[in-house]
Amino acid sequence: MRVGVFICHCGRNIASVVDVHWLKNEAAKLKNVVFCEDYIYLCSEPGQKFICEKIKELNLTHIIVAACTPSLHGETFSRTLESAGLNRYLLEIANIREQCSWVHQNTPKIATKKALKLIEAALAKLTYAKPLTPLRVPMIRKALVIGGGIAGIQAALDIANGGFEVYLVEKEPSLGGHMAQLSETFPTLDCSSCILTPKMVEVAHHKNIHLFTYAEVKNIEGTVGNFEVTILKKPRYVWEDKCTGCNDCVDVCPVIVPNEFDQGLGARKAIYIPFPQAVPLVYTIDLENCLNSKKLIVCENCFKACGPRAIDFLMEEEEVKIKVGAIIVATGYDLIPLEALPEYGGGRYQDVITSLDLERLLSPSGPTGGVIRRPSDGKIPKSIVFIQCAGSRDPEHGRPYCSKICCMYTAKHALLYKHAVPEGKVYIFYIDIRAAGKRYEEFVQRIVEEERVLYLRGKVSKVFRKNEKLVVLGVDTLTGRTVEIETDMVVVAPAIISNNGGKALAQILKTPIDEFGFFTEIHPKLRPVESPAIGIYLAGAAQSPKDISESVAQASAAASKVLALFSQKRIALEPIKAEVDVKLCKGCGICVKTCPFGAIKIIKKKKKKYAQVSKAVCQGCGSCMGACKFRAINVAHFTLKQLFSQVDALLEG
Repeated sequence: MRVGVFICHCGRNIASVVDVHWLKNEAAKLKNVVFCEDYIYLCSEPGQKFICEKIKELNLTHIIVAACTPSLHGETFSRTLESAGLNRYLLEIANIREQCSWVHQNTPKIATKKALKLIEAALAKLTYAKPLTPLRVPMIRKALVIGGGIAGIQAALDIANGGFEVYLVEKEPSLGGHMAQLSETFPTLDCSSCILTPKMVEVAHHKNIHLFTYAEVKNIEGTVGNFEVTILKKPRYVWEDKCTGCNDCVDVCPVIVPNEFDQGLGARKAIYIPFPQAVPLVYTIDLENCLNSKKLIVCENCFKACGPRAIDFLMEEEEVKIKVGAIIVATGYDLIPLEALPEYGGGRYQDVITSLDLERLLSPSGPTGGVIRRPSDGKIPKSIVFIQCAGSRDPEHGRPYCSKICCMYTAKHALLYKHAVPEGKVYIFYIDIRAAGKRYEEFVQRIVEEERVLYLRGKVSKVFRKNEKLVVLGVDTLTGRTVEIETDMVVVAPAIISNNGGKALAQILKTPIDEFGFFTEIHPKLRPVESPAIGIYLAGAAQSPKDISESVAQASAAASKVLALFSQKRIALEPIKAEVDVKLCKGCGICVKTCPFGAIKIIKKKKKKYAQVSKAVCQGCGSCMGACKFRAINVAHFTLKQLFSQVDALLEG
């Protein structure tokens, strides 16, 4: 065993705290270390070339790189070993940046000694390392996209145009997501439907796209290259292949209920399409509000009116099983409920509405035909107060993050209102203006300078009713004065929150979410569209609040990752998998219950029961290894012997 130790300065990230020269001299004294050197940037091309040359020159058999986190440059140094003829699993990275210099900046002596301990621990683990060979499995070159908003649509089209089949699953009756609810988009003021509808239609007619609307992903098994997916198609009670979208059924339906697409500001029938440009243009029966049920048919109006005989009240749920090689999550966002903002009168006053409510009032296909009217009495408001950061950047509401798009769409709303009601007055309470996109700042300045919209820097403390008016009480922090404004309508910009079904979907996907319910990426800068679960990618607001252009860009990025994956017919999987020692295994089944991926089963041969691991399904998480009372399971490259030796090295002395 001939070990080479390479210590990185990481510019000043490490070297400004850790005494790398002392560290080099001490590490060189360790057992089996035949070469030790420090270098300013090991991840650079010259740095990698230096490692490669020393491996060949000194016939090094094992390598330790003391640098930054392996999640950042683990692959970089693994490829360096392979280019020098060494197995990539004979490498250990001692993280002396994140785990040492960054967390001990004020105690350089302690940091330096800890850095040596981390190298000693890496050496102890490396002593029992073995060369491993990646597993090669067939690649199913089909993709699943979950979510039919603009991000899901863009991702599906990019993959389909690349020549591969795509299954697009949307839980609502139509594609479109929240973008379909918008009147116009900032900063260009394009009609939302005009730019979205052509893409929706393209999806519906694309030969490589299989569209599942009014459906949800029920279960996912397997791993990258070979996911087995169960899709649950909810019954529309209308046959998609027969419905012509003629509207005859709607005309005779006696039931009227609030329209969710119009944010409850408009009405729909019990048989409905969400909006005129819906794709597919197929009606859905809301059986919860319909006079009928599966067991009792008391109204046949729609059935009799339907010429193509597309209505079937006996329709059942249907499960569809598919196999795909990659998955894109584009499940979008929700808004914090108005009822969660009682200080602004949310849920108490009809004329306190959300920004999305206003979008529907502004839309020509909305409940008022594009005319802004107060929900309480239908009058055109002569003044509006906008409240930004309603629940965002607010630890009290559990949302300390910025919702990102509110500043821009509030400016857009102010502009559209002023165009509709030129004599109207607009007041905007804000904390900070965050307009960081292309031409965003210019758009906001246009609102302030040309439309004479009054921006008030400060927080609103209370909204209450006074006769027919609403009174907004706040503070202008620039002057320190209390501000009290009587207005006809209040529009709040509620916090963007994770999709309501995101947590359940994350459990199905076995991929992590953050403390706010958004899906987590591997690295926010270098791998922003990749989930820690290999083969699962992220797009749009499923990951964090985003505007349309950013969602589209990220969707195309996720699609490009899938296309790169599909460029190969077989995929190499990490050989870091669980292995069972049949002699020690008692077949107790604890590992089967513990495995989150369903990769283990108990088999019986020659009167002996023991666990068996499916290498293709196993993700090498180590849950089984930790649960086994008999130490019969080890994960390759992270065996108990290796981990115990690491701990012993860290605790020695």
